[in-house]
Parts: sequence; structure tokens; C-alpha cells
Amino acid sequence: MTDQLTMTDIPKRLVSIVAPAYNEEANLRELFTRVSAMLTEEPVDFEIVIVENGSTDRSLDLLKQLHDEDPRLNYVSLSRNFGHQGGLLAGLHHARGDVVVTMDADLQHPPECLPEMLSLWRSGHEIVFTLKRQNGSQPILRKIANAFFYRFVTRLSGLELSGGQSDFRLMDRKAVDSLLAMPERGKFLRGLTRWVGFRQTTIEYDVPPRFAGESKFRFTHLVRFALDGVLSFSIMPLRLFTLFGLVVSGVAFTYGMLTFVRGLYAYLTGYGGRIPPGWATIGVAIFFFGGVQLIGIGLLGEYLGRVYDEVKHRPAFLVRESSTGDPKHDDR
Repeated sequence: MTDQLTMTDIPKRLVSIVAPAYNEEANLRELFTRVSAMLTEEPVDFEIVIVENGSTDRSLDLLKQLHDEDPRLNYVSLSRNFGHQGGLLAGLHHARGDVVVTMDADLQHPPECLPEMLSLWRSGHEIVFTLKRQNGSQPILRKIANAFFYRFVTRLSGLELSGGQSDFRLMDRKAVDSLLAMPERGKFLRGLTRWVGFRQTTIEYDVPPRFAGESKFRFTHLVRFALDGVLSFSIMPLRLFTLFGLVVSGVAFTYGMLTFVRGLYAYLTGYGGRIPPGWATIGVAIFFFGGVQLIGIGLLGEYLGRVYDEVKHRPAFLVRESSTGDPKHDDR
């Protein structure tokens, strides 16, 4: 009897599921059904926060209908498409849960993983990452690009990022609040969630095919994502250019000294061999080092552009309407 009273007296914890959605009308009802089925079996209360990211289909109308059917589904409609990271941040700001799980709305992040993630959270882990075991539907070039990206960012940033990582993760409220308290606007969430620390662990999952529709993630998005990852966490590219400049300067100085010694020797000894004019060498060197300088200037421009974006203090997203009221946090 005592145990029963103790269990009934313990308030249920609130779990927030956050999923950005751009033109995912065909997936939303299935997402809500499967997530609800998984969490109904858990000893928790839950809410599902779908961030409608400037969709051009009927996603918002469907979300309003689902909210009327079950108030546990909330929606946040942004004024335009603020990108995947902007959608995630909007959802995190509106989530009220003691623990928050972020996932995609295309059901390639299987809701069937939620019980295992919550079990790890209850055992004391404050962040639970997920790692893709395999993805047969992903093109081989995309797999190669992803593997190169994560290895590249890991080497430059010092963060332990791995191929197969995604934005499907669980975060305790302490981790979410720490993340949202950071003043930077351009948050690279896959890096910051590693950087904040806390007790972390990882589970693996198989990637199912999309329930409906097609992926909106293009190669240009991957390139921009890679730049954000590198430039947000490392000044190593600038240091590499400094090192390269020192090496080039050393080679140029050595070549100049050898040329001077050879000319002096020819002048003093009357040696008949003449110094080659070297016009081609000079031309190639000018164009090569001119290109290197332009690349370096462009790299500096990337860093300065990010500083410029930060000092403007523009929000990472703007909300047109929502069913949640004012967000828990302010992103300005």
C-alpha cells in the first residue's frame, strides 16, 4: 500500500517532443500518431511541438486540426523559412518539458527509440545522442560527403563529432536552458550540445525510409552546414593560413638568397653561365600567391560576416502564430 501511494504521489515529468517541419503535410498525422503511441506507454506527460517553418503546403491547417483534436500537440508557425537550425531553436524556446527530444518530422528519426532514450535519461544521463547505424536510402556520394564533413569538423574544432550524427537527441532541461542562455545567434546545435557537457551517452538506430515526400536537404545545405560547424568552433583555418604564410616566406627568402649568391659568384668569377630570366616563374608565383591571398581574405570575410550577423542582434526566428503562447525563453 505504501508503495502504491508513493507512486501515485509522484508527479509525472513532462516530455516535450520538438520537430521542425517544412512542407511535411503528408507526414504530420503519422508522426503525431506514432509519437503519441510510444509516449502513452511511458509514465510521463508529454507535449508535441511542431514548428511549421514557412511551409507552402497545408501543414499549418493540418496542425491546427490536430491541435483541436488533441491539445497535447502544439504548433509554432514561423513568419518564413528560417532553416532547420532556426526551426529547432524555435521549438526549444517554446518547449515546456523537463526533458526535450528533438527530431525530424519525416519519420526517419524513429519514434520507437523514445522509450530507450527516456530510460537512459531516468538513469541519470542528461543528453542522449543518436547515431545512424545504416541508411540504405542515402546516396553513396552523400555518405562520403557526410563522413568527410564530420572528420573535417572534428579535426578542426576538437569536438567529438562522428559520421551518422543527427539532430535526433534528448536533452534534460538543465542542458536546454544552458544552450538557450548562450547569447550567440548562429548556434551550431550539433557542436554546442557536445560542448555544453553534462552526462552524455549515445544509442544507435537504423534509418527507415521517409514515410512520405522527399528530402529538402541539398548539397548546398551540407556545404553551408560544414562552414557553420568549422567557423563556429575553430580559428584553426586562420592559423593554417598563418603557418602557410610562414612556410612560403621561408621558401621565398631561401630562393632569394640562392639567387643573390649565384649572381654574386657570376660577377666575381666571370662565370659564363647566366642567370635565367625567370619571367614564367615570376608570373606563376604572382598568380598563385595572389589567389592564396584572395582565399585568405575570403576566409577572414566569413569570420567577419558572422561577427556582423551577431552584432545586429537579429533573432534566429520570428513567430507568426502559435498555440503555445509566449515562448519560455527570449532569443533576442
